[in-house]
Amino acid sequence: MSQNNFINEMYLAIDAKDTNRLVSYMTDDAIFTFANIPSVEGKSNISGFLDNFFNSIKAISHTEIESWQSGKVWFVTGKVTYTRHNDSILKAPFGVMLKMNGNLVKDYQIFVDASELYKG
Repeated sequence: MSQNNFINEMYLAIDAKDTNRLVSYMTDDAIFTFANIPSVEGKSNISGFLDNFFNSIKAISHTEIESWQSGKVWFVTGKVTYTRHNDSILKAPFGVMLKMNGNLVKDYQIFVDASELYKG
């Protein structure tokens, strides 16, 4: 699968809030870091984190996605829209760094200011 296809499919999984599909793009011992929250390691722990996060919001969508790579490191930027359960919205720019191991993500780091997400 090409980098663009991989990124597009991964973000379709995220926007569908599909934890199982999202972690299928990761190694068994992957590390996942969301903003300033402590990192989570291993697919089962990442799945638990993602299930909790996805349940804490009504919807999520990503637009203006661009990606490029340097060796085994892929970079992604774009805009994310979070819809809270009360239908209020938070929009923010994001950046992601994916350290790849073969065709899977070994280290997934999300850079976003989501500090207002649970205040609205």
